[in-house]
Amino acid sequence: MCRGATVVVRAVSSARRHRWTPNRRNTTTHIYYLSSRQYYCKSSAMPEVKTAIWSVVHAERHALIQDLEDLTPQQWSVASLCDGWTVHDVLAHLIDTAKTTRIGFARRLIAARFDFDRDNAVGVVRERHGEPDRTLAAFRKVVEHTSTPPAPLATRLVEAFAHGEDIRRPLGIHRDYPPSHVAKAIRYQAKTSESFGGGKERARGCRLVATDVDLQIGDGDEVHGTAIALLLALSGRPTDSTELSGPGIPALVRRR
Repeated sequence: MCRGATVVVRAVSSARRHRWTPNRRNTTTHIYYLSSRQYYCKSSAMPEVKTAIWSVVHAERHALIQDLEDLTPQQWSVASLCDGWTVHDVLAHLIDTAKTTRIGFARRLIAARFDFDRDNAVGVVRERHGEPDRTLAAFRKVVEHTSTPPAPLATRLVEAFAHGEDIRRPLGIHRDYPPSHVAKAIRYQAKTSESFGGGKERARGCRLVATDVDLQIGDGDEVHGTAIALLLALSGRPTDSTELSGPGIPALVRRR
């Protein structure tokens, strides 16, 4: 869920394709199949997998609320890791995506003329209240939602972890994320093209090795780091110079 990517919407009933370029806020984007009645994503998850993923997503939302409860007005205005968005804006985006349904996404995208930038901007304006406390209160109301755009559920993990860090890092707030679930997010990003919101091209020629969970992905020069640091780098976010090590760092960072 900031690097540009081209999302392809494919009409089931015709060969016509619509292309647009999402914003640069690391918002996860994927390929969708469009018909006059339904939107489909290419993958699905078993019930027990869905339950596990949503449990983690809900826990991350609750944790984020706790971290934001005592922010000052100045902190709400701090620039996030998402280009052009403040901490307040990212929270509004999280509310927007938590409310988004598959059919709702279809309608919104058509209203935005297939402009992902415009759709995101409209969503932030809609969910961002004048007072940050009101925005946080709105986030509390959707914390247990299981609504999702027509995308693989693994994207919900990517969004929860990446946007959580988009907010926390500029504020100097630390969180220990569940490494095994961050690893699931990394596996998804590593096999998904940047065109669809992933990080496959960034990982090319690198072997990603997590230091806090059993995870080794790819072939080439090694990059070592915690799972969350690897996920951020794979998703095009900046990381601290001390978080990653190994000869593969220049290639990974260069592709951001």
